[in-house]
Amino acid sequence: MKQIIGIGAVLLALAGCAAENTSDSSPVEVAAATYRASGPPSLTLMTMVNNRTGKGGHSSLLVNASQRVIFDPAGSFRGDRIVERGDVLYGITPAWLNAYRSAHARSTFHVVSQEIPVTAAQAEQALRLVQANGTVPGAFCTNATVGVLNQIEGLQFRSTFYPVNLMEQWAQLPSVRTTKLFENDSGELVDGIRAAMAGAIE
Repeated sequence: MKQIIGIGAVLLALAGCAAENTSDSSPVEVAAATYRASGPPSLTLMTMVNNRTGKGGHSSLLVNASQRVIFDPAGSFRGDRIVERGDVLYGITPAWLNAYRSAHARSTFHVVSQEIPVTAAQAEQALRLVQANGTVPGAFCTNATVGVLNQIEGLQFRSTFYPVNLMEQWAQLPSVRTTKLFENDSGELVDGIRAAMAGAIE
């Protein structure tokens, strides 16, 4: 019984990590949105942290491989101009990456980005894994992210449902480059998404 109550508490705490039901973009749209970023291959864990409590609200993974995508498990960054399939966001240009981070950063949350260099093989493996993972149930964002990471050669993390726990584990990796984004928007995530949609994002 205690275990059931504990799981329920985790799911309640991560209520913000719950995707809206939307239709996937078509394979043609996904192919057309392919974007290859400059720079070496890397993985960046992004954690949305509550400014009042210090607890995490969401985990996602930026994969810079032969193309740059965001694995946004059970995420809510959805809209008519966003190409998404199976909880993977495609076409992550610098403008879209800024829009993603900015939409999540507001008066109640800030975004912690932790980038690590990886080999080309590790980056491609991560890309294949997130593409094959499929849609993640609400509140399982961190657990799904750990599940993907633990299949990548050379990476190993303790299973967790808590975004900040994974963030702290990730911080122990060598060569981590950490940045934090704070914004004072008073709206919710949906307001940030609308602002991104209204912007001239190419």
